[in-house]
Amino acid sequence: MNEDRFADTKLMRLQLCLYLLPVVGILPSLWQLRQPDQPGWADHEYHRQRRRLSRRSLQLTLGWLCLYLLLWGTGQGTGELAGFRLMYLNGLISTGYFLVCLLWMGRIFFQPLPSAKK
Repeated sequence: MNEDRFADTKLMRLQLCLYLLPVVGILPSLWQLRQPDQPGWADHEYHRQRRRLSRRSLQLTLGWLCLYLLLWGTGQGTGELAGFRLMYLNGLISTGYFLVCLLWMGRIFFQPLPSAKK
């Protein structure tokens, strides 16, 4: 019986990490936010955590994408030195986005999940 709870916990953690995948995690996040709330959920806290993480993932990805496109477009229209600086800043922001996603994934795996069944 402990194996089932362990498998469920691993599956929950994997599902939460799916929302934080850089760039492609936006699709499962959007799908999660489009799901209607159902009154019969067995674990309401976990459902709220999934929705909250989906929202954060969506905000982070869309913020990164807007900055990326803004800096890329601006870098294309400026001189060589200014363009190089903007592209360098673009690379730093992209690296930061990927690192934040990885850190949040690590945090999910090393912190206990809320559970209604105690």
